[in-house]
Amino acid sequence: MTTVIDSPDGLVALVGSSLGATPWQTISQEDVNTFGAVTGDEQWIHVDSERAQAGPFGGTIAHGYLTLSLVGPLFAELLRVREVSMVVNYGLEKVRFPAPVPVGKQVRLTASVAEVTEIKGAIQLVADAIIEVEGSTKPGCVARAVYRFFP
Repeated sequence: MTTVIDSPDGLVALVGSSLGATPWQTISQEDVNTFGAVTGDEQWIHVDSERAQAGPFGGTIAHGYLTLSLVGPLFAELLRVREVSMVVNYGLEKVRFPAPVPVGKQVRLTASVAEVTEIKGAIQLVADAIIEVEGSTKPGCVARAVYRFFP
C-alpha cells in the first residue's frame, strides 16, 4: 500500500512510522544476466547456472548491487509525495548484504522513516530499507537511504 503525503512538509509526521511492504517480485536469471552484462560483473556465482549448482549457494545468486538497486524504485511504491518538483536519491548512509538472494526467489522492500530534516531548498528523509528474501530469516540487503524532496 502506498502512503500519500500532500507536500514535503507533511513528511515529518512519518518519523518513526513503517511504510509497509511492497508486493513480492521474482528475481530472474535474465535480470541477473542483464545486470552482469551492464556492470561487467559476470562472475560465475551470478551467471553460470551449471557451475553455481556445485557452488556455495547451490545455484546462482543476484549481485548485491542488483539487490541494492531495487531500493529506489520499490521505495517509490511505498511513498508518494504530492506538490514536489523532484525527488533526488541523495545517497546511502549504510548498506549491508546479510544473505544471498537466490535466483528464482521473490523479494520485497519494507521501509520505515528514521528521520526528516529541513535543508536549504528541500526536505530530507532518511529511511531504513530492508530487502526481504522469500523463505530466508535474513534480509538480502539492509540500507539507510537518503532522499531529498524539492517543492
